[in-house]
Amino acid sequence: MLTIALDWLQTHTIVLWWLGALSGLTFFGTLIVIPILVVRIPADYFTCAYQRAHAHHGAWYYCGLLIKNALGLLFILTGIAMLVLPGQGILTILIGIMLMNFPRKRAFELRIVRQPTVLRAINWMRANAKRPALVIPAPLRRKSHAEETG
Repeated sequence: MLTIALDWLQTHTIVLWWLGALSGLTFFGTLIVIPILVVRIPADYFTCAYQRAHAHHGAWYYCGLLIKNALGLLFILTGIAMLVLPGQGILTILIGIMLMNFPRKRAFELRIVRQPTVLRAINWMRANAKRPALVIPAPLRRKSHAEETG
């Protein structure tokens, strides 16, 4: 079994070289790109005060939306790979989610960003760039059955 694996490695050295190069490129690329994107997030992005106006402009709008969602999916897939490879996996996934459009996106983003280690990393990057920390609203407290009927 070991000889089969070694033979495969010897015959596929080009594939292994490209995989290694791609892994290194994504690692160093995200070390540069992710902090730039995290710093650009408006401090009030997660509050109700931050509402982005969506003006629809026909075909160009939908082409841009398609490209933005495809880029978001690429970030998510790269982030998933970085969960087992070197890189900033969770932050890359968060950036990908922020780029995409889907129902209940804001709740999903908040669930990730409320993780203490994620929020600490984001606010550390923002502080190094002299940007204010993200404003994260407190989680909504659900009423218990006794409170609803009482």
